[in-house]
Amino acid sequence: MSKLIIVVDNLEDWKAYYPSKDLITVQDYLARSGTYDASRAQVINLCGNYRYLSHGYYCSLLAEARDHRVMPSVRTINDLRNKSIYSLEIEDLNEKLHKVLQKKQQMSNSVTLKLFFGQTDYEPLEDLGRQLFEQYACPILLVEFTKNEAWRVNSIKAGALNSLSAAEEDLFARALDQFSRKVWRKPRSRKKWRYELAILTNPEDKLPPSDSDAIHNFERVGRKLGIDVDQITKKDFARLGEYDALFIRETTSINNHTYRFAKKAESEHMVVIDDPESILKCTNKIYLADLLKENDVPTPKTVIISKNRYTDLECLSGELGFPLVLKIPDGSFSRGVVKANSEQELLDHAEELFKQSSLLLAQEYLYTEYDWRIGIINQKPIYACQYHMARGHWQIYSHQASGKTVSGGYRTVPVRDAPPAVIRMATKAANLIGHGLYGVDVKQADKKVAVIEVNDNPNIDAEVEDGYLGEDLYRIILEEFIRRLERKRLGL
Repeated sequence: MSKLIIVVDNLEDWKAYYPSKDLITVQDYLARSGTYDASRAQVINLCGNYRYLSHGYYCSLLAEARDHRVMPSVRTINDLRNKSIYSLEIEDLNEKLHKVLQKKQQMSNSVTLKLFFGQTDYEPLEDLGRQLFEQYACPILLVEFTKNEAWRVNSIKAGALNSLSAAEEDLFARALDQFSRKVWRKPRSRKKWRYELAILTNPEDKLPPSDSDAIHNFERVGRKLGIDVDQITKKDFARLGEYDALFIRETTSINNHTYRFAKKAESEHMVVIDDPESILKCTNKIYLADLLKENDVPTPKTVIISKNRYTDLECLSGELGFPLVLKIPDGSFSRGVVKANSEQELLDHAEELFKQSSLLLAQEYLYTEYDWRIGIINQKPIYACQYHMARGHWQIYSHQASGKTVSGGYRTVPVRDAPPAVIRMATKAANLIGHGLYGVDVKQADKKVAVIEVNDNPNIDAEVEDGYLGEDLYRIILEEFIRRLERKRLGL
């Protein structure tokens, strides 16, 4: 059974609770390196101060050095010190918060909630409290909500044990008892499987990069290869370390949890696709445009325009002609991409898009009946697919006013049957990003080939991208995970 170690500043801080043989002062813990079996020690750091280089900070730091499992971790401590980090990571929770609190008319415009191991006695916020705890695992969290136009999480701070009221001490004691009995999970069984792969999905994603049939194909083929493939969602952040590898199969962004999952997996030395660097590079079209230009990869003629320099817009008609295409840097699935047919449309579209980004891309318009999508993993092409434009539209995806999204047809061919120039330029572009899984969009008009973009999170849908290879496409991707895991096991 795991050894539980409860660390406090002073034994007096524990006087409101039953005596515990698991209790130790931070001074004693810091001085007793090697006292506990590293693989079986679980540390709950209840120091009143986690400030950088304080006793509380050193407690978590040395716990990790001793290979003890500790809460809060040094990563959590550092994240809570930096509002610019957690304000991005909790953005998707603010909408849920507002839906809960907007009905509470009698509340003031500022509320502080105390979470004890993610638990609260305020029932409407139980789910949100649990999600915050999964992101920032800390024994006591003080979460301040403020209301301006909408309710938002204003700050998240670590709380102190010696500042609790009598009622809060009761809540803390119950939460600690439940936590110490259930949160330290036994290691997942590895008797049956060579490796365990987590696939991050989002059941609410309207345009996921892999449909449910494709995910099931990954699970089925994985079993044949000796890999236990397990679907997880953003609620499973705290469980990520249980797996050997992470495969992100929901739309990525540096501003949401997908990037945080990738960073967490990387810090845990897991094999991860998409890796954080690929997400950073591919999700910003400004970076991609400059990268491809500097490396002589043919693209549509491209101009970067700035919000504060409207004179740039006046020059576009001469440089690119009409129609031309405007793009925000981080759009996906044809979102944030518009066509301007005249000077007035250009000004109108630019005004709207500049509300989302201070920089935009303007590109010459190249019409083709379809775009090539070349799938590449570890710098090798694995599939070639033609994506046709949506009926009556100039893009593959047509986002209609009703909220419905319509896409064009598709045709998948063997890589050997795709135009050699398309394969060559797609591979060159993807290799500039890294060794991950990429989908490169290429247009071909007559003899002209132009790379549109490199996607870090390419579609793998059943009966589309696997239309030629079938089961072998899933096998190729999973075997790349195995190759990387084997190299990691051998220390290569």
